[in-house]
Amino acid sequence: MSKKLTAAAAAPASFEEAMAELAQLVTQMEAGQLPLEASVAAYQRGSELVKYCATQLDSVEAQVKVLEGDMLKPFTDAGEAAQ
Repeated sequence: MSKKLTAAAAAPASFEEAMAELAQLVTQMEAGQLPLEASVAAYQRGSELVKYCATQLDSVEAQVKVLEGDMLKPFTDAGEAAQ
């Protein structure tokens, strides 16, 4: 396994950091130049990052529900609001 992937195995500091690392992994994998073991490690790390991001999004959604009194308001764009 490469040193870069091993060093990055720690939990991300933030959602944005996780997304940036995930984008970098996707770019590397799409280039098709990673050896097989590095590709598997990158896929595994990407899977961990996706789970982390999903957990963060679920947490934020729960916070929004509390702030909105468990009643999420439907999104309306400016055109619909003017009518």
